[in-house]
Amino acid sequence: MQAKFKILILITTILGASAVMMGAFGSHYLAERLPAKSLSAFKTAVNYQFYHTLALFCTALLYRIYRIKGLFYVGLFFVGGILLFSGSLYLLSLQSLLGVNLPKVVGLLTPLGGLALMGSWAAIFFTVIGIKTK
Repeated sequence: MQAKFKILILITTILGASAVMMGAFGSHYLAERLPAKSLSAFKTAVNYQFYHTLALFCTALLYRIYRIKGLFYVGLFFVGGILLFSGSLYLLSLQSLLGVNLPKVVGLLTPLGGLALMGSWAAIFFTVIGIKTK
């Protein structure tokens, strides 16, 4: 229990710090170098990474408080969703700057990541409904 909580918190700190770095990178370096559409996609990736990193933090706390082991896996699902959703948007928005042509499959990762994030929220909903209250 304690080790899994620690894992979720450590992953949360890495995702939170990298969201701050990506946001700063976007606003200070990319603002003048990317087309508006690509910059918008990049900002969306940063925002979703921030929101869902906070959700991951809260999931870790719920896991610690209620000791429901399924919440650990919900946390991992949040991580997967963040990596797929934000990660694919980062790659897609930066491909012109990097001078690469990404395979079309990368674009399919974004909605897959979004589904993982929605599934994580749904899993928390149903987990909390199952918590017995006095």
